Amino acid sequence: MFVQDKIDSDLNQEEKLVTLNKFLDWYPDGYEGRFELHNGVIVKMQPTGTHEQVAGFLAMELSVEIKRLNLPLFIPRQGLIKAIDTDKAAYIPDVMVLDNNFVKNNEPMWKKRSTITQGATIKLAIEVVSTNWQDDYLMKLGEYEKLGIEEYWIIDYLGLGGRRYIGSPKQPTISIYHLVEGEYVVELFQGQNVLKSCLFPELSLTTAQIFELGQ
Repeated sequence: MFVQDKIDSDLNQEEKLVTLNKFLDWYPDGYEGRFELHNGVIVKMQPTGTHEQVAGFLAMELSVEIKRLNLPLFIPRQGLIKAIDTDKAAYIPDVMVLDNNFVKNNEPMWKKRSTITQGATIKLAIEVVSTNWQDDYLMKLGEYEKLGIEEYWIIDYLGLGGRRYIGSPKQPTISIYHLVEGEYVVELFQGQNVLKSCLFPELSLTTAQIFELGQ
């Protein structure tokens, strides 16, 4: 995701490994930044301008498709995803598409905490890669698969990811993971490819349009 800074929070030194509830109580209001919780450590997410352009473009394109098809989905400005098997991890995707009905009926932490706990609520999560590419290809890929998030995009417009993920020689790549029988199956999009999304099958979006923003 973004280049990260470890945060020296106001919490007591003996309580550095914080729980999700303590993290949410601590989380600052307003525009002081975006934060995630990684294994009990508060991490500040610091985007570059290019990173924000790419994420903003994707959110805009998907919002147009949601409106055009009158789908019961929405894209929150921010929202946390709680890890499934620990209370010491939560993540903020660069773009997240949520099922409006699931949010209303199955997410007790959403209204007050903007936090999603059920993978079925998240129809699509998108991460835009920066220098710490391992977070998106290793940590979040595994967490999102365990949660059962149906579709996960990794937007690697600089080709930073490991060769085992994007091939050799490394080049700008969009990896789209679909959940099949509880496991992710991936398709790679490079060059001038048109993206293929199960959630948005009529989406007409090319890798070139996205990679051009990253130049």
